[in-house]
Amino acid sequence: MLSFLGLLAVLTGLAGAIAVTVQGARSAAGKSVSLRRPVAILTGGAVAAMLVLETAILANDFTVRYVADHHSRNTPFPFNIATGWAALEGSIVLWGLVLAGYTWATHRRYERAPDGLGAAALAVMGLVAVFFFGVMATIANPFETCIEAAARSCLDSSPIPFVSASAPADGFGPNPLLQNHILMAIHPPMLYLGYIGLTVPFAYGIAALALGRPGTAWLVESKRSTTVAWSFLTLGIVLGSWWAYEVLSWGGWWAWDPVENASFMPWLIATAFLHSSLVQIRRGMLQSWNFVLVISAFALTILGTFLTRSGTIESVHSFTQSAIGPALLGFLALILVGSFSLFALRATAVAQPSRLDSLSSREGAFLLNNLLLTVYAIVVLVGTIYPIVLEAYSGDRVTVGAPFFDRLTAPLSFGLLLAMGVGPVMPWRLARAEVVWRRIHGPLQTGLAAAAITAVALTRVGWVVAVVATSVFLISVAVRHAWVQASHASRVKKTSLVAEFRRLFQRDPGYWGGQVSHIGVAVIAIGIAFATNLSTNTQVSVVPGDVVQFDGYELTYTAPFLQRYPNREVQGARILVAKDGKQLDVLEPSLNIFANSSTAIGSPAVRTSLGGDLYLSVRAIDPESVTLRLDASPMQWLLWFGGMVTAAGGFVSYRGRLAARRDREPSLV
Repeated sequence: MLSFLGLLAVLTGLAGAIAVTVQGARSAAGKSVSLRRPVAILTGGAVAAMLVLETAILANDFTVRYVADHHSRNTPFPFNIATGWAALEGSIVLWGLVLAGYTWATHRRYERAPDGLGAAALAVMGLVAVFFFGVMATIANPFETCIEAAARSCLDSSPIPFVSASAPADGFGPNPLLQNHILMAIHPPMLYLGYIGLTVPFAYGIAALALGRPGTAWLVESKRSTTVAWSFLTLGIVLGSWWAYEVLSWGGWWAWDPVENASFMPWLIATAFLHSSLVQIRRGMLQSWNFVLVISAFALTILGTFLTRSGTIESVHSFTQSAIGPALLGFLALILVGSFSLFALRATAVAQPSRLDSLSSREGAFLLNNLLLTVYAIVVLVGTIYPIVLEAYSGDRVTVGAPFFDRLTAPLSFGLLLAMGVGPVMPWRLARAEVVWRRIHGPLQTGLAAAAITAVALTRVGWVVAVVATSVFLISVAVRHAWVQASHASRVKKTSLVAEFRRLFQRDPGYWGGQVSHIGVAVIAIGIAFATNLSTNTQVSVVPGDVVQFDGYELTYTAPFLQRYPNREVQGARILVAKDGKQLDVLEPSLNIFANSSTAIGSPAVRTSLGGDLYLSVRAIDPESVTLRLDASPMQWLLWFGGMVTAAGGFVSYRGRLAARRDREPSLV
């Protein structure tokens, strides 16, 4: 029954997507039609599909193949809920649900001010939904009925819902890595909210090209959606990095894994688009470039989905092999060929007469920012797909590792930090040297002072000192800017300084939200510099009673422990942590043995303090001894804190009425 209801929901969503496409195109062509019912059908089908899938999981309905292959009776909460998007078919259902949500939100905006541009954008979003609901109904159907069962899985299934079902007594369960940390239930939805949200500006961009209506209207109407998508994508990447750090037992937070890169590339291009769109709105420049960026950002989300779910690459994220790979590649090719062909046809219309007055200007800084972000994305793209392309054509297998990425991205990162620091204080059109110097000399002194303190009191590692100087400079620029604005207003109006700071954000949350994000990026940079350059690690084998001195800590192995849960067995070591003779904590790093896997999954134990993290992970354990990897990462928490601040800045910007007014910035004093 649930297989039938699920397939019916998918087909309903597909019908709604087709109707949105057709009715949106008709409305854009000037026909008097309503889009409310098609959007409601699409949204209802998407919601129903996810509800049915979750119901089948929670009801342990193993007649549904997806449930039999990816769930078990012993899967605990919230991982049973997260099973709904833990594998290929379920993740496509989540994609359809989020896309339907963005379509519904776009339609709400359209209803408030109906126009051809909004209708055409809805048609494009409907077309994207047709592809994903079509995939759900065919090659990635999560509601196939199991017709031949094994002990803990389904051997064969049928897309026909009313065939005779054969259900196993229990299912295989989720991949062990996906039921080992709470962030598994949070990271994928956040990432999808970012990924799929980039469909909205893409749809408006294609709509503007199709209707021959370039200019700023499509940027203004999609601004808030772009900002919220970027914010969720930022949050998803940060939580994914945190998840890797807490689960994979290697002491790291970023490995330039191809699927990590797949989420990072659209983030880089979306960041460039957010900045360049401001230039077009304010100065009428970079119009053609904005179309290129928005098409590229959306195309990279499809490429990321291909890398994640096709099984083409070997990655901790790639758990499936499926026929969806060729379908996604075909869809990606259609997007690139179709979008850029349309762009070429409108080349004359999108060309703008405005030219850069001077490289020494706000526009020049934004242009540099865009150049660096784009080169950054190209470097990551080449390093990610080169091994895939080479193997496809020659059969040779090569690996592009962290040294390649680190060597090329480090100077780009420094350039971006400097551009973020100087750009906001430069006037439009032309920046006189004396004006810029007045605005940066104080922050520059602060940055140099911070670098000197770091070199004297903490470390003389050049990279760390340079990052501290650059990042503190960036933070000081933003803080100085806010202080000058608020204190000036406070003196003139005779009001409190706190009230004026609050009014700054209320008056222009878009600009100040951006400054908060810049501060967050600077904090991340400091955290990366310390954790990467000053971390220490070693491996030890100890028996109960042994004491190990590590990074100023005294680690005493007291005893092993064994715990049994319905879905796993946990073997761990109890470690007493002390410093200067004072007990600080008891850490319990462990190995988890899941019923559906013979490979142990590590759960590191992490002690976080202001100075950094003490990170313990088990390499091997038996009743007599345990082998531990010990890691110490200074200022590790700054990565997570800075990431949250960066995402928070985006959400602050979202609060502004950016779609209804010209993007303004407060004057500088």
